[in-house]
Amino acid sequence: MTRFQNGSRLLSYTFSRSKTTSSASPTTALLQGNFQIQHSRHFSNLASATTKEEKEPWWKDSMDRLRNIGISAHIDSGKTTLTERILFYTGRIHEIHEVRGRDGVGAKMDSMDLEREKGITIQSAATYCTWNGYQVNIIDTPGHVDFTIEVERALRVLDGAILVLCSVGGVQSQSITVDRQMRRYEVPRLAFINKLDRMGADPWKVLNQARSKLRHHSAAVQVPIGLEDDFQGLIDLVKMKAYYFHGSNGEKIVTAEIPVEIEALAAEKRRELIETVSEVDDKLADAFLSDESISTSDLEEAIRRATVAKKFVPVFMGSAFKNKGVQPLLDGVLSYLPCPLEVSNYALDQTKDEEKVVLSGTPDGPLVALAFKLEEGRFGQLTYLRIYEGVIRKGDFIVNVNTGKKIKVPRLVRMHSNEMEDIQEAHVGQIVAVFGVDCASGDTFTDGSVRYTMTSMNVPEPVMSLAIQPVSKDSGGQFSKALNRFQKEDPTFRVGLDPESAQTIISGMGELHLDIYVERIRREYKVDASVGKPRVNFRETITQRAEFDYLHKKQSGGQGQYGRVCGYIEPIPQGSMTKFEFDNMIVGQVIPSNFIPAIEKGFKEAANSGSLIGHPVENLRIALTDGAAHAVDSSELAFKLAAIYAFRQCYTAAKPVILEPVMLVELKVPTEFQGTVAGDINKRKGVIVGNDQDGDDSIITAHVPLNNMFGYSTALRSMTQGKGEFTMEYKEHSPVSQDVQMQLVNTYKASKTAE
Repeated sequence: MTRFQNGSRLLSYTFSRSKTTSSASPTTALLQGNFQIQHSRHFSNLASATTKEEKEPWWKDSMDRLRNIGISAHIDSGKTTLTERILFYTGRIHEIHEVRGRDGVGAKMDSMDLEREKGITIQSAATYCTWNGYQVNIIDTPGHVDFTIEVERALRVLDGAILVLCSVGGVQSQSITVDRQMRRYEVPRLAFINKLDRMGADPWKVLNQARSKLRHHSAAVQVPIGLEDDFQGLIDLVKMKAYYFHGSNGEKIVTAEIPVEIEALAAEKRRELIETVSEVDDKLADAFLSDESISTSDLEEAIRRATVAKKFVPVFMGSAFKNKGVQPLLDGVLSYLPCPLEVSNYALDQTKDEEKVVLSGTPDGPLVALAFKLEEGRFGQLTYLRIYEGVIRKGDFIVNVNTGKKIKVPRLVRMHSNEMEDIQEAHVGQIVAVFGVDCASGDTFTDGSVRYTMTSMNVPEPVMSLAIQPVSKDSGGQFSKALNRFQKEDPTFRVGLDPESAQTIISGMGELHLDIYVERIRREYKVDASVGKPRVNFRETITQRAEFDYLHKKQSGGQGQYGRVCGYIEPIPQGSMTKFEFDNMIVGQVIPSNFIPAIEKGFKEAANSGSLIGHPVENLRIALTDGAAHAVDSSELAFKLAAIYAFRQCYTAAKPVILEPVMLVELKVPTEFQGTVAGDINKRKGVIVGNDQDGDDSIITAHVPLNNMFGYSTALRSMTQGKGEFTMEYKEHSPVSQDVQMQLVNTYKASKTAE
């Protein structure tokens, strides 16, 4: 402390710090500016000034050395394999296992049995590793359309991403979907062309596809030395060096001069890289136009500026399976993707009618964290948090803004797929998990001083439903526990009860999505569930007026039953709010008034199940005009039965028809598939009501009967090479055609006789 005894030393020290800020980034200047003000404020209390001075740069440095990245791509492009290699080279795991491993271990990131078996990644496992003194949080995302909510949730919390492309398959349908999501959440990205060792690998074709299909402003930062079986290494176009990967797992990198035969190609590609970057970066453009020689550091800084500004996508190459090109990609993540300070995040202030607030992204601010993923762990619910501002410590009290509940953080852990290590505190920019916090995905936590929520995530509507029930009656408890948990974990998975068929109906994003949940109920909760085709909720209605006059008379020993009802039934006009009306038009006391409710109840009960196919009858008005009662034998039961039989007697005379649910379907398909898709909708008895153009896509609006929409997600995918998307919502019930009505009635009669 002696060096701070005189005030002038402190002032000169502060002054010398301020001179260094001019060359630093605006954020650094801001942080250091704040800290100078704090120095002068605490001039009297010199001890506290010292701790402040030591703490501020430590935060800054640790933030600069942090990267939150996601790896996403088309299914089977090699995402999980790439993550496995990254973990191996950064020392997080000590041996490599393949995805569909013959050794039966499976990749580290595919921690669910089901994932190892099917070789696809379902949940985004979160892992962290260190590379060259930087901490990298990696989120491995699923590449299948049915799991898009997982991808969207992962992208919501990332600062940057790696888009993996297959050098043979090129830009595939899911790559386009994932890229569209990255654009929506404004995530800066690198592209990695994988599988250069495969037959038919052509990275330049893929690069051109990325430019044309994804509209990427991109250029290669590497050139491969040889392709397919001859793939040996890579040339770094920024440093103009050749890299070869030796050792059993490619861990020894040998740097050499560029082979003579590729020198011309490398020079041409470097010029192309500089040209492409200078189109979006003024500083590099000035140097390029004045024909100055561009140094390695100038080019690297320009690529970083353009990538962070989302104006450029650097393209890396390699083969994760053959352990080539992964380490330079990691260097690229550190060099070109942003740290948490360089990304601006917005929150919505609930106290000011959801006004947008820019978060400072510093540890000094109030805590703001987003729960972006939930998992049921061995020790209760595990909640993944991304911290956007402030610090979270073990034992702190935090407030769930969405529910208003105050909770204590019992345990804070850092995740590595499904293993964890305890930590005491975590600051802004980090991804951590907490135990024992009851919340739903998408909830925001603060320290209570502010009421911010992170922007609500885009949750698509479920498009596919199935009826499901446990095979054995004993497992009902476990079954409902499983459904509750999955609903909390996954906002696109919905559970409902069909009041008519009393079946449990589960809805989700597609057939595979629901199959996986049924399978998980079987695996994780040991409950066998039977799955049926969901029953479409038809309705019946009448088309004309019909009279009824029915006498119910039953004489047995003791009191008999006697009740007579007369009147008519007629359809309610279209657009009426009520589905069922009962009018008592009797004048006088032909039927005692205490029996009228029993008659109404009887008609309601009869209308619950029409005689055509046993579905409820709607848009029906019943008028009671006359009747008769017996002084002794009339009872509520007698009149109720009289009403039921009267309804059945006149129902066929009223010319009943079947109504089916019609869905409003909105499709987004590339224009080249428009004709095929429109033809298919007509085949499904759909009516196209609108057709708009949106860039390269056609947006078709149609009304299609729900009964003809089963399996449509699979059909649409195969018609549009997986590029089509559709949403559907209920529109109305409308009459079916005569042939469909005959078919439904015959099916119903056949099932009745079988019973």
